[in-house]
Amino acid sequence: MKDELLERFADLVVRVGVNVQPGQGVVINADLAQAEVARVVVERAYAAGASWVDVQWSDAITRRSDLLHSDLTTLTADRPWALERTRAWTDEGIAWITLVGTTDPNLYAGIDPARVAAVRARERIASQQAVMSGRWRWTVVAAPNAGWATQVFGEPDVDRLWDVVARAMRLDEADPVRAWRERSSALAARCAALDALQISELRYVGEGTDLTVGLLDGCRWTGGSVVDPAGVTYLPNIPTEEVFTSPDRTRADGVVRLTRPVVIAGQLVEGLVLTFAGGRITDVEATSGVELVRAQLDTDPGARSLGEVALVDQESRVAQANVVFHNTLFDENAGSHIAWGQSFPFALDGGTELTADERYARGLNNSSVHTDVVLGGEGLTVTATTPTGSVDLLKADTWQLDC
Repeated sequence: MKDELLERFADLVVRVGVNVQPGQGVVINADLAQAEVARVVVERAYAAGASWVDVQWSDAITRRSDLLHSDLTTLTADRPWALERTRAWTDEGIAWITLVGTTDPNLYAGIDPARVAAVRARERIASQQAVMSGRWRWTVVAAPNAGWATQVFGEPDVDRLWDVVARAMRLDEADPVRAWRERSSALAARCAALDALQISELRYVGEGTDLTVGLLDGCRWTGGSVVDPAGVTYLPNIPTEEVFTSPDRTRADGVVRLTRPVVIAGQLVEGLVLTFAGGRITDVEATSGVELVRAQLDTDPGARSLGEVALVDQESRVAQANVVFHNTLFDENAGSHIAWGQSFPFALDGGTELTADERYARGLNNSSVHTDVVLGGEGLTVTATTPTGSVDLLKADTWQLDC
């Protein structure tokens, strides 16, 4: 059964996720613990007509050695050859597949959080700009492995993990590709309805949460498939149950209490509470992992401002799986969420044609990080301020608009 699910998984990643076109180059990012999955994805990519497939292997254990023995300056220094490679991939217009899924949540325990959160800023921003502008078709998908299964179930039961992943990813449908195209159409209809409301402000209210976020004039909601400049559709995240946009980076006030843990740099953060004032995160509390959060928020000036607001309702397949996946890609699609850090240029009319400085001046955020955190669930209500008054978007986690 697992082999059948793996074939369906790989086919979905290639045909719907990045929608590989004949003659296109494909880059796959994978940890060695995900090798079994990555190899099947390679085969499906070639079957779809890829001209070449390059797997960029990583290894969490090797990364631990880097964090222990390299100094912070080295860990954050940009590498000219890596920047040149990103430029070459951008010129070629690659398909970019990233497999995620924590292989060992305790591997970096005891290491300085500043080291764990370290990023090569220019390299990260270069790849962000490539994916955000549509120059790469990209998708991020979580690949089941023993370490992830242990984090979810307390034991390395990979078959059981495949079962819940299959439900969340609609691999249990007769035709998963068709099922995702239908779900994408439904999410697109929600986006059209939200755009028509001309929302200026969102208010999230739930247990321990009361957050008001301003939106920009001309902002656009996105959900489901995205269309690249050549007119090819792709699905950046699988699974995805959200509709989202980027807010005004200067307008966020209130308190958020997360309803799901979040994984940052491979480590679990639980019980996170954030306080916002004037668009900035001004205070952070957590029952575990708080120093790692604070270290990431100090990465650059934009890290403490929001880059995304998103709505997810109880129809979500991830929510219906009734499992805490300990994986941001899945858990963010179990409930409404926000993200601190980088904004989406396509969330603003004409945003992809503007420079980063011009987008910043218009109210979008710039950062080398982008971290999604979930505040949604059964008790959440989200209200929109529109030119004609207040409109309920979610009430008790139930979608309220007729679409």
